[in-house]
Formats: sequence, structure tokens, C-alpha cells
Amino acid sequence: MGAGARPDGHGRMMYAPDAERGRRVVFLRGLELMARLGIHPHEKAAPQRIRLDVELLVRDEAAPAGVGPDDFRRVVDYQRLVELARAVVATGHVLLVETLAERIAAAALQDARVERARVTVEKPEAFSDVSAVGVVVERRRQENDLAGGSANFPP
Repeated sequence: MGAGARPDGHGRMMYAPDAERGRRVVFLRGLELMARLGIHPHEKAAPQRIRLDVELLVRDEAAPAGVGPDDFRRVVDYQRLVELARAVVATGHVLLVETLAERIAAAALQDARVERARVTVEKPEAFSDVSAVGVVVERRRQENDLAGGSANFPP
């Protein structure tokens, strides 16, 4: 568990924003999509329902001073985050849930303000007697990459 992580009330870990270090968390929770995902013949034959959670630790230029300007351009847009996740899922069949989570995390880290991406991919219908199986992947921007990337998610 990373520094600053705390339970979110649903048994999952979520990052607590650290205003003293100038950080905030942007998240999407429970995005359900149909995905072509898996190694088994029945998974290759038809899409299946998946559920995604994404948490991004992003720089917060307003902290620790308090409230920043009410300007949309200064924040990571969660609508773009949803669109980005949908676009990655739509690229075609992926064998492993780990690969899908890694691709979403890598795409999110293309926004220069994102320092850490935590992606959960669940397959809720994989087994009839299990509510879900899946993976959680966490990726950090490398220290030497903090200045890299674009200001916003790629189109």
C-alpha cells in the first residue's frame, strides 16, 4: 500500500489528497463497458462486461495556499478520463486484464500533471460463484519524467 493510501469504505484503497505537497485525487469508479478481453475461447468469441476504477494522483497548483481560480483549464478533466478509458478498451482484443490496466495507466500518465495512476479492472461475470475477479495496477511517473508529457490527456 502506498503512502497516503486509505480505505474508501468499499474495501478498496484510495489515495488521500496531500494539500501540503500540492496533490489531489481525480477518480472514476464503476465504469462498466463491454470489452474483448481474455484467453479462453468463449472470451475471444464475444465481448464481456468489465468494470473499471481509475484513481489519479495529480499536482494541485492551488495547494497549500487554499482555493485556486475557478478555471477548468487548471484541473484534470474526469470526462476526458472516462473517454480515455473507453478508447483504450475499444482498441481491440486484449488477452490479459493486467495488460488492459497497464495500457489505461500509461495513457493517463501522458497528462503531465498526473503523477500516479491506479487502475482496477474487474471481470464480474467470470465465475458464477464469485462477485468479480481482476487486477489492480499502479504506475508512477518517473522522477525524470515529471516535466514530460502534454498538459492534458491525448485526444
